[in-house]
Parts: sequence; C-alpha cells; structure tokens
Amino acid sequence: MRYPKECVLKDCREVVIRPLEPGDRVLLDAFHTQIPESNRWLMNYNVMDATVMDNWFASVEKGNIACILSLYDNCVVGQASLYMRNFGATSHVGRFRITVLPEFREKRLGTWLLLDLTQTAMDHGLEILRADLAGDIENDAIGALKKFDFFKYAELEKSIKDYSGNHHDLVIMIKHLHKRWSDF
Repeated sequence: MRYPKECVLKDCREVVIRPLEPGDRVLLDAFHTQIPESNRWLMNYNVMDATVMDNWFASVEKGNIACILSLYDNCVVGQASLYMRNFGATSHVGRFRITVLPEFREKRLGTWLLLDLTQTAMDHGLEILRADLAGDIENDAIGALKKFDFFKYAELEKSIKDYSGNHHDLVIMIKHLHKRWSDF
C-alpha cells in the first residue's frame, strides 16, 4: 500500500493514515490519554503502563503487530492494530483492535482504518480476521463489522467485565479473507 494516505471524513476533515513509525511513541502516548478510561479497559493491555508499551513496541519491531495510525493536525486520532502469530495452529488468524477518539467516531474513520487493516492482513497472508468485542458496549462496532462481511462466530455470555465490574457478553466476530480484493 502507498502511504501516507489522505482521507476525507464525513465532516469534511482530512486525516492522514500511515503505518506506525519508530518515533511515534510520544504521539501514541498522548492519544491513549485522550481515550476514555472505560474504553481503555477493553483494550486487553494497559496502554498507560510504560513497560507494557515498551513490550508492545518491541512486538511491532519483531513484526508480531502491524499498526496503522490516523492523524489530524499532527495528533493521533485513531489507531488500528493487527496482532499476528508467526507459528502454531492459529498463525493464519489475525486479531485486531481499532480505537478512535470519541470526537472522530461515526465519521467513517474506523472504516478507513478497517480497510487498510484488512489489506495489511491480506498482505501478510492471513486467512481470517478476528475481533473480540463487548456485546452491549460495542454494538456500533459490531454493526459496522457486519457491513464488511464479518459474522458473529461465537458469543460467550457474561464472560467479560467492564471497568465497573459489570458482566457483559464477549462477541467474537470473524471474516474470511481472500488473496486479492477481486476474490471477494
């Protein structure tokens, strides 16, 4: 893919989408502080912990994580991360998480990030994309994924807790990938 990409959102703001670069740590840390704590809780790792983020960046360098950022006025406003395994029974499956600042949601930024993340997964030879979502908290994301041919693979009732300790269903969404867009 060619980067950087300029994308126009529904509200006519232009964002730049590009892969994470080694010097982006400060930008990414600033982005994480703007995400509501209840949303950070669902990210599966503590992005506010410097040691955790050191390990995360090391995984990016090793090629186990591919990360795409969206920037507006030189600030990160969205992040898409693809988690890959290089060995084992699930090495053909990529898990992903897309996080967008609240003021940039419902403006198609997540759509732009998902399209690029899907292409990245295809470029890495993955066969399946998987997202784990909190059922009644992330219904908008579940609906958006369905528009891109993801389907509910499983729902584990009351198996995750939100920031306040309330139980929610874990919804596993998957999409089977093809080698090229023309195969869809």
